Amino acid sequence: MSAARHSLNQPTAQEPRRPPWRLIRWHPLTRQHWARFRGMRRARWALWALLGAYVISLGAELIANDKPLWVRYEGRHYFPVARFYPEDVFTGNGRMTRPNYKALAAGEAFAPGTGNRMLWPPLAHGPLESLAPEHIVLPETLTVTATPIVPVAAVDMGADGRILRVMGAGEHFGLGGSGAAELDWPEVIRAGLAARWANRAAPAVDAEMTLPTSRAVWVSLSPFAPRATPPKRLRLTLREQLEAPVSRVAVVSERDPVYPEGFPEPGTDGWMFTTEKEQVHFPFRPVRGHPLGLDSSGRDVAARMLYALRTSLTFGMVLVLATLALGTLAGALQGYYGGKVDLFGQRFIEIWESLPFIYVLILLGAIYGQSFLLLLIIYAIFNWIGISYYMRAEFLRLRKLPFVESARVIGLPTRKILFRHMLPNALVPLVTFFPFSLVGAIGVMAALDYLGFGLPPPTPSWGELLAQAQEFPHAWWLVLFPALALFATMLAGVFVGEGLRAAFDPKPFAKIE
Repeated sequence: MSAARHSLNQPTAQEPRRPPWRLIRWHPLTRQHWARFRGMRRARWALWALLGAYVISLGAELIANDKPLWVRYEGRHYFPVARFYPEDVFTGNGRMTRPNYKALAAGEAFAPGTGNRMLWPPLAHGPLESLAPEHIVLPETLTVTATPIVPVAAVDMGADGRILRVMGAGEHFGLGGSGAAELDWPEVIRAGLAARWANRAAPAVDAEMTLPTSRAVWVSLSPFAPRATPPKRLRLTLREQLEAPVSRVAVVSERDPVYPEGFPEPGTDGWMFTTEKEQVHFPFRPVRGHPLGLDSSGRDVAARMLYALRTSLTFGMVLVLATLALGTLAGALQGYYGGKVDLFGQRFIEIWESLPFIYVLILLGAIYGQSFLLLLIIYAIFNWIGISYYMRAEFLRLRKLPFVESARVIGLPTRKILFRHMLPNALVPLVTFFPFSLVGAIGVMAALDYLGFGLPPPTPSWGELLAQAQEFPHAWWLVLFPALALFATMLAGVFVGEGLRAAFDPKPFAKIE
């Protein structure tokens, strides 16, 4: 008998050993729901994208950090990313404060040939590290602007047609000693002069003419309004071009400038040259070593966005789990007991729902200070109401079913009936609403951080970066990258929720005709 029992417990050749991940036996209905969910490609990929992004964010210290991953110093190994080491360990100066590893790496102790070295993460900048402008590596380039110099002369004429004064580039136009009467003014200029001498209103006039020196110029008269007495002199403006000159811009190397073909060399007559070298002013655009730019305090935006991803998803998941637990408990008690418990519970929920959430948050934040835990608790005690309605309806539906009545008859305690027998049959609202609640929590957190009522500074947050973008409208990188991250995260959550809702739909092919 024992031998037979022993042989039955051993796997046979016809029954191969199951892989470890298949030891869990799922309910056939659960496998059906998972098959439906996998059938929606965008929901499946969105789920893996969210899980992958969150797993990566959990290891943010290994990706973006101002502390090295590994240090070899004097034959010993140190791991600053996982453990604190005082400055005295590497300098022997007796200071027990946090060392500046970047300054140590640039010192003589870690010079080539000493055998000491540091291994840095891919992005060697922490989310709270403020960089000095001189630490930003800019390309050694100059922006050279060449603007053509257009000669302009102003001629004051008397009523007798003689030149009273010439200002500007008069010699360039050959007006040094010539009389205005000798010039052949265009007809439109003559008519404009006559109207002005007669003290009549006249619009601005522009006309092209040829000087005795065979130089083509433009003559202009400004608008004229009648005066108390006729004018004694009028001013004409002569210029070689009517439109403003077009400047040319070239970006050249600061050490060895090479100008493009057709660009005038500096010092060429008739051109005015200006040079400009880019200066670092925070917030600063994306540069080498900072692919997403820097914020108003000189902190790397890529590092802050990575840590903000972990904060947002962690806050969202913890908040949703807490609110689902509270809502399930409240709805289960109302639905199971009914009667006065349900009546007074609904009245309490209506009163509690009318309390202003944002004012309570501002008040408690002013008293106790802003913190992750305070924001989580305040939002959780207000966010459970919605799911409680659905769970109350589910438990009201289940409380009269035969399996619940049977559990009561055999004397099972209430907690077992509620959470072991009824709750597994009421999980559909919890599962389908989880992604949408997560998306809402992430959006609310970003909005509160944007308004200044969320996490305390300098905690990395997408909403805080968007608030900086409002203060510095030219910093397009502070708008683009956080907004894209927020949009992609919320869109992925919506896709997952859409897939779960379709997977749990009891009539996926039903339609109204």
